[in-house]
Amino acid sequence: MSTFTYCLNTSTIRTTPLLDKIRIAGEAGYTAIEPWNDEVTAYLTSGGSMATLKLALADAGLSVVSMIALHGWVTAEGSDYQRVIDDSHRRMEQAAALGSPFIVASPPQEVVDLARASDRYSRLLEIGRKEGVRPSMEFLGFVDGINSVASALAVADGTHDPSATVVADVFHMIRGGGSFDDLLMLKGDQLACFHINDIPAVPDPLTQSDSDRVLPGDGIANLPRVIANLRTIGYRGPLSLELFNPSLWEADPLDVVRRGLDRVRALVEGV
Repeated sequence: MSTFTYCLNTSTIRTTPLLDKIRIAGEAGYTAIEPWNDEVTAYLTSGGSMATLKLALADAGLSVVSMIALHGWVTAEGSDYQRVIDDSHRRMEQAAALGSPFIVASPPQEVVDLARASDRYSRLLEIGRKEGVRPSMEFLGFVDGINSVASALAVADGTHDPSATVVADVFHMIRGGGSFDDLLMLKGDQLACFHINDIPAVPDPLTQSDSDRVLPGDGIANLPRVIANLRTIGYRGPLSLELFNPSLWEADPLDVVRRGLDRVRALVEGV
């Protein structure tokens, strides 16, 4: 029996229409999905409705466990910052409308003062309490600043807010020069969502981009150690299959997500 929630991040089959992504995820056997705000907004502005989207999720047996993402909240100033805050409100409202407990707060590209980032993250957490969703601090291995478990955790801890959490990812832990044992810095309830994928041997993992990610089992990452470390810290949340590989976007989406789920389930359940 799995102790994790099997989740599909919709970027894995990005070019598939949103309602088809939901149907396919349910058909493949996932119980959760992690959509992107921008695709939900595009669906709604093209004539879709939130009611139809929620019905599709219910029909597929899927819960929304996280949404992606909040941007620009660390570095924006003046009127730009107010626009970012207004947009963050809108994105959190959208996440809450779909029943998502979390929304990803993405870091900037540049190096930033972590204390300042903590102050800005605190503001997001306050907004989240009003909207009914918890922003979660993400790190990205290819940015210059918040690019590791340690730096994301420093931002979260700097808020002194017990609702602060982080998002971790196989690709970003390695791309940022870290190790899978960095997960041991966390307690299970400090991790909102875990993005699972694999990394190829070439190019050099320290130079890879999002599009280099491969399905679990097709790369060189020590994924059994990842699962073991998640269990050690007591994490019991989503394992969200997240890739951005154009070759997978060109393949049959049901086949892609079924293969991904089979690989993740084998890691977790030994089948």
